[in-house]
Amino acid sequence: MVARALQVRAMLLPSLLAGCAAQSPAVTIPDRLRGGANESLAMVVPARGVQIYECLPRRDQPGAFAWAFVAPEADLFDRRGAKIGRHYAGPHWESNDGSKVLGTVKERAEAPAPGAIPWLLLSAQSDGPQGAFSKVTSIQRVNTVGGVAPKDGCSQTAVGKAARINYTADYYFFTAN
Repeated sequence: MVARALQVRAMLLPSLLAGCAAQSPAVTIPDRLRGGANESLAMVVPARGVQIYECLPRRDQPGAFAWAFVAPEADLFDRRGAKIGRHYAGPHWESNDGSKVLGTVKERAEAPAPGAIPWLLLSAQSDGPQGAFSKVTSIQRVNTVGGVAPKDGCSQTAVGKAARINYTADYYFFTAN
């Protein structure tokens, strides 16, 4: 009996260790990006897609040009990797069930990773039918990788051209208590 228990433990140990190794480390969220005291974390939604920029003349500097943010385009996933929705201009987050929210930036913080788009806190308002996202009241964008506008390539000859820059992020969806 003892030998069987040890054998089962020996077989389970590698699986338990692998599960621990696959877990991401705890994220330290800057205080200004924290959700409200009356909110609870409802879901963590990983995203993978692009941040779209357009080369435009600078209004504040005649003869100068810069990449201007246009919109995100990303797929949203559950923690198992199944696609559950999409993120697009507005900014909107839309579930496969048709529910969606519209976000408004409340706060931002520089991303800890170099070359990553900022972390954000957004207020969210339902903008569609009832469903998985309709009760979301705020969203944090954290764990960003990539997505920053190009440093070069925007000139008078490139005006109107788009740049699609890959990014990933985790969106933390909060609902009212």
